[in-house]
Amino acid sequence: MCRYLLVLWALISILSTPAVASETVRIGFVTTLTTGAAVIGEDMRDAVKLALDVMNGKMGPLKVEVIFENDAFNPQTGKQVTEKLIKRDEVDVVAGYIWSHVLLASAPVVLRSGKVLISVNAGPSKLAGAGCHPNFFNVSWQNDQIPMAMGEVLNRRGVKSLYVIAPNYAAGKDMVAGVERTFRGVVVGKDMTAWPDQIDWSAELTKVRATKPEAVFIFYPGKHGLSFIKQYTQAGLADIPLYSVFTIDALSLPRFQEAGMEEILGTDMTMFWAPDMGNIKNKEFVERFKSKYGRYPSFYAAQSYDAMFLIKSAVEAVEGDLDDVKAFRASLEKADFDSVRGEFKFGPNHFPIQNFYTRTVVRDSEDVWTTSLGEVVLQQHADVHASECKM
Repeated sequence: MCRYLLVLWALISILSTPAVASETVRIGFVTTLTTGAAVIGEDMRDAVKLALDVMNGKMGPLKVEVIFENDAFNPQTGKQVTEKLIKRDEVDVVAGYIWSHVLLASAPVVLRSGKVLISVNAGPSKLAGAGCHPNFFNVSWQNDQIPMAMGEVLNRRGVKSLYVIAPNYAAGKDMVAGVERTFRGVVVGKDMTAWPDQIDWSAELTKVRATKPEAVFIFYPGKHGLSFIKQYTQAGLADIPLYSVFTIDALSLPRFQEAGMEEILGTDMTMFWAPDMGNIKNKEFVERFKSKYGRYPSFYAAQSYDAMFLIKSAVEAVEGDLDDVKAFRASLEKADFDSVRGEFKFGPNHFPIQNFYTRTVVRDSEDVWTTSLGEVVLQQHADVHASECKM
């Protein structure tokens, strides 16, 4: 009997002992660290590490541990590493995701677990509209918005006919939908190409030559963009203005410069951010990034940096109590942090409401090719899918 009483007493003692609060916030960060797209993932990872340096490795009372996982540019792999982060690593927050198709495969894993998911780049329309979720946040943009801004640029420049070429996957479809949403001229041709395997566009460029549009619009991130523009020039199409989104940036510009492709100097794209934005937070970020890594940060890096400080603001607001997901989520919604883009606020679907600008390719004072901020194209713009979000 005595033995049973001792066992019972031990069980009561265990159950009555107050839970010890975690001393660490664990963040799972999914990005692409292999394949030709690794340059993007590495830029994001570098920005996260820089943010941790600036924070001295702490968010409020908690130490910070970031677990990086490689999606290998593959939706199934992305889903698998996301499951690992949730089930084995027991992270508090999942962030990252470059590609819309990878995010769409992975998001249900996180959201079913009750954890918070923060997309650092991908902004598919499905998660902005009817598929929105209280625990899903995006710190970049909704996929349609940047091409919508480009459509308005085309209108301002008097373009009446446009040929569109983009990859046939979720983000590519959103990019095309975006430019078509605002462009008031006629789309005289459209090609949706295989992704990511297609690296030769001779058939599409032949059709462009035959159609003779006033301009061509493309969306090809990473190495595909450099290859496309090389082929576009070699095909003798330089007399037809080429407009792009997510194709010319801090990651691709060194390669363009090395290849001597001076035809891209002076070209414009649309974006929410540029390295020369004048707010103090951005100046500090760009200076620190260049000092640490010897290159300009890309917008992918800017978004990753913002994501870390957004998480920090929410951790501090709940005083490190990450078990209260409702309070943590409410603190994220307030977005009470200094963003590299200046003013930052979320819309009702947890996507940013922000300005979109033209961004021009220029030489800096050291003859390094970079981008410079231009005019506001869309002011404090909320994405068109927000009205479909019910949460």
